Amino acid sequence: MTTLVTGATGNTGRHVVAELVRRGEKVRALTRRPGVVRFPAGVEVVEATHTEPQKLGEALEGVSRLHITVTAGLADVGEELVRRAVGAGVRRISVVWGGWVGPVEQAVAESGVEWTRLEPQEFMSNTLTWADSILKEGVVREPYDHPSALVHEGDIGAVAAVALLEEGHAGRAYNLTGPEALTSRERIVLLERVAGRPIAFETISHEQAVERLMATGVSREDADYVIGWYADPGADAMTVVDTVEGVTGRPARTFARWVEEHAGRFRGRV
Repeated sequence: MTTLVTGATGNTGRHVVAELVRRGEKVRALTRRPGVVRFPAGVEVVEATHTEPQKLGEALEGVSRLHITVTAGLADVGEELVRRAVGAGVRRISVVWGGWVGPVEQAVAESGVEWTRLEPQEFMSNTLTWADSILKEGVVREPYDHPSALVHEGDIGAVAAVALLEEGHAGRAYNLTGPEALTSRERIVLLERVAGRPIAFETISHEQAVERLMATGVSREDADYVIGWYADPGADAMTVVDTVEGVTGRPARTFARWVEEHAGRFRGRV
């Protein structure tokens, strides 16, 4: 059976692909940027996007399992994506939600096939946005410093693979966190060890943070939402749960491990 992974070069999609391949599964990777990631041998790469489901006829042929990452632009076509997937023979879906149960998540839940919704808290990979300022100035600038139960993207991929391949996960919504809640300052202490230099923390205003995000091409609406989340992330974002271990049978990966895996980014070596 073939599993189609959308957003296969994204923060989580690439880990879903890797985990499925590790388990010996046949994987079809859907991506707009096929040259960005070197996929494991045997992965079938399709240059396309799940935000254009009307063009996915061939990509869906022979697919029995589907992994969806909710991304910008998918809300308007998510229902069509799910409908086409089910019509093509998909019988099990995992979906990484976009922060709330929106149109895509609702369409998956009402699809009539087995589904599992993954609800990760903050990704550890968000820390990569600090790399440039650490390398150039030795500083991290953020408006808030709340504890965050950061989750390793590889753990999201591992949970997705279990949900797609094993029984007992249909109709479940899994809140995913790492094994500890860390403030930005606590994360910086771990980053200093691999960066080989002191790293300062500077507080900026909420509006400065919004404008900084907009400068990267994000809309005002989306920037307000993201920085608003950091202003008031809620109890779930700061509370450690053991879902990763409960689903996969092994403890969630630590932020210290993530830092070691990405040490080159903070030393000026990609």
